[in-house]
Amino acid sequence: MLYDFKKLKDEIRRVEEWLKKEFLSIRTGMASPALLDGALVESYGQRMPINQLANISIEDAKSIRITPWDKTQTKEIEKAIIVANLGVSVMVDNKGLRIIFPELTSERRVLLLKTAKSKMEDARESLRGIRDIIWNEIQAKEKLGGMGEDDKFRLKNEMQKLIDDANKNLETIFTKKEKEISL
Repeated sequence: MLYDFKKLKDEIRRVEEWLKKEFLSIRTGMASPALLDGALVESYGQRMPINQLANISIEDAKSIRITPWDKTQTKEIEKAIIVANLGVSVMVDNKGLRIIFPELTSERRVLLLKTAKSKMEDARESLRGIRDIIWNEIQAKEKLGGMGEDDKFRLKNEMQKLIDDANKNLETIFTKKEKEISL
């Protein structure tokens, strides 16, 4: 084999996973426990994610129930959610906390779409950077006599096909998020 595209495939997978994770942090008006991942609670002398201190469950399409394992942590969890500025309402009751996701305004939807497009473009830039690195490696190998010019261009086409497929996958991920935001 003249060139192993394992490095490229691993990087493509990493970029796709990064984009999916970034899109999870964009609130769409639907209750999603992943939104709480950014809220860290000051607990037992360290900062911990909420899912390490409580049970998180979806009550309905617009609310999440957080049931702390240690009821004394309720106030700290509430404080962490408020400080994280997630755009949600927090209600404390005898069971724990209820997080309510308000309806998105049209202005907020436009802003969220812009954010999603920006993250999509960041992912595409990463792919372009990876493609350039791989192409430089292929050209260097050809200059050192490791392959002929025909092989170099065949590998370039193979590499571009992988990048094109990755861009299609990113577009699919974006389209899905776009539909969620627009609902």
